[in-house]
Amino acid sequence: MNCQRFFIFLSFIFIACSSNDTEDQKKQCHKIETITRMDKDEFYPFETPQKKTLDLYPFEERSLDYYKITKEFFRCKGQPLNPERVDSSNKDNIKVYLDCESSAKHGLPLINGGENVYPILVDILNYIQRQTKKRVVITCGHRCPKHNSYADISNSAKNSKHMIGAEVDFYVQGLENSPQKIIDLIFDYYKTEPKYRIDNTYTSFLSYKNPTDVSTPPWYNKEIFIKLNESTENRDFNNRHPYPYITIQVIFDRATKQKVTYSWEKAHRGYLQ
Repeated sequence: MNCQRFFIFLSFIFIACSSNDTEDQKKQCHKIETITRMDKDEFYPFETPQKKTLDLYPFEERSLDYYKITKEFFRCKGQPLNPERVDSSNKDNIKVYLDCESSAKHGLPLINGGENVYPILVDILNYIQRQTKKRVVITCGHRCPKHNSYADISNSAKNSKHMIGAEVDFYVQGLENSPQKIIDLIFDYYKTEPKYRIDNTYTSFLSYKNPTDVSTPPWYNKEIFIKLNESTENRDFNNRHPYPYITIQVIFDRATKQKVTYSWEKAHRGYLQ
């Protein structure tokens, strides 16, 4: 037993010595060469890095404050994580509303054979951005029926044109308290746009005389209906902000030469699901 231990001890010493010898040999094999330079050596010149801006997508405009508005800005703002809303106005019939599964689960309305909103809404909002150089904030574009019931539990919202892509609520960032200036720009759009300015039924806006849910009488021409919602008027889930906002409804479709009206069929079955 003692002999075996002695043999193991000698083996350990032998291995350790061999290891040291190997390291010494490696050090002896190392060859250090200094780097020498000639007097006329030239170093490769490094260019100063310059920031390069990315090319814009077709739907973007070159501005620091806003992007060009497309139909994508109108997609339903419903979210399944929003808390339930309870309507207890009728104690005998308390209703609980849940929000929709978001625009990831459904598309925009089908208008004239494609997924879209009425193009005049997009055109007017882009015109406002170009004239003001400020961003238009769309608070409510398309609403699917479920989100419409969740966002606005009033009876007047049951036939909302938001559900058929013919209505938009918005304000302009930086001009939140100047909605009349924005409405004047909408009037100017029809007076300056070549396809409208020769037709008095589009360029002339009339004041709506019938009772409405806003204090300022709305305006309308052949194609659109404009409402000014003051800071205390028509506050729903999509318009919880403290600003006045403008509502534009489409009442006539120039493409089909037909009136634009709400119907249950268009609201509940007229969009991709």
